[in-house]
Amino acid sequence: MQAITVLGSTGSIGVSTLDVIARHPDRYQVFALTAHSRVDELAEQCVRFRPKLAVVGTAQAAQALQQKLKSSQLRIEVMYGAQALCDVASADECDIVMAAIVGAAGLASTLAAARTGKKILLANKEALVMSGQLLIDAVAQHKATLLPIDSEHNAIFQCLPHDYRRSLPDAGIAKILLTASGGPFLKRDVSTLDSVTPEEAVAHPKWVMGRKISVDSATMMNKGLEVIEAHWLFGAPADKIEVMIHPQSVIHSMVSYIDGSVLAQLGNPDMRTPIANALAYPERIESGVAQLDLAQIGQLFFERPDFGRFPCLKLAYDALQAGGSSAAILNAANEVAVQAFLNQEIGFRMIDQVIARVMDKLPHGPVADIDALIEQDQQARSIAQSCLSL
Repeated sequence: MQAITVLGSTGSIGVSTLDVIARHPDRYQVFALTAHSRVDELAEQCVRFRPKLAVVGTAQAAQALQQKLKSSQLRIEVMYGAQALCDVASADECDIVMAAIVGAAGLASTLAAARTGKKILLANKEALVMSGQLLIDAVAQHKATLLPIDSEHNAIFQCLPHDYRRSLPDAGIAKILLTASGGPFLKRDVSTLDSVTPEEAVAHPKWVMGRKISVDSATMMNKGLEVIEAHWLFGAPADKIEVMIHPQSVIHSMVSYIDGSVLAQLGNPDMRTPIANALAYPERIESGVAQLDLAQIGQLFFERPDFGRFPCLKLAYDALQAGGSSAAILNAANEVAVQAFLNQEIGFRMIDQVIARVMDKLPHGPVADIDALIEQDQQARSIAQSCLSL
């Protein structure tokens, strides 16, 4: 029996994780659940999964959660704040941490899990994009296990040799192929993208996701962040990571080998597959996902992305090649710009412009520690805010 902390349990990844856990009560039990402000949903999860600890963002939310749990007569300790997230991620009683807090807010708790040698299921790509070498070094130093949950990176992981710990050429790998759906605007006239509404941008054609990540998919910044994540997870340089648009979202990613072989992982677009894969690795368990019917799909299509349509993808490649704190600056500026778009403060095509301005204005040197990283993140956010009105 393994004890699991789910960071971000009320989000789409958290809900899918709990669905898989519920199918295997003989293997997994919930140690802690966390949510920022969705008290009603978290209370329902607490009643069903009976964690020892529950964490929310503020004292007010903690008080509200305690009130809701009173009638259930469950002995659940309620905590709040950023330090509480780190505490439940690093607790001795916890074996596995699902890191599914969106954005930079999930960085500290993911690092805390790494520094205490946990098995980390990484759904928060921003933590790795921001911290890069810091997180990879922490995983190695403390003998933690880092397994990717993004469907693309989990697919790559499944297509790599089981003993993969070498450089790409030494492992016989020519390149990594990250697939992308292309989002809701793949075929839309580029000249009309200025008028895109938030409702249109979050209407992803294949995946049910949160609003921020849905906008990232529409701009393909999500794929750009995944390029950076793939670099750190698999030791792949930028010129060995290729993005391929695949609207059906059936092939989740591929690995091309030097002998001409291309290995692909296929499946229905459901996040419970990579979650189950990482939870049970190296075993396989039932996830609740229907078997793929290739005959029903019939055809699979591919095309290369157009940087003119998706300038955010180009910005991510630029950040990876620049190194240092560039990826952290990119991520921070993107979070500010996307939120401004969702708040209808800027247009859709302003998102990449804000990011580019921030990256031009802020120097991006090496990152020595988490404090320096957080300072760069805050500076980037401040500059991005000032760029919104330009």
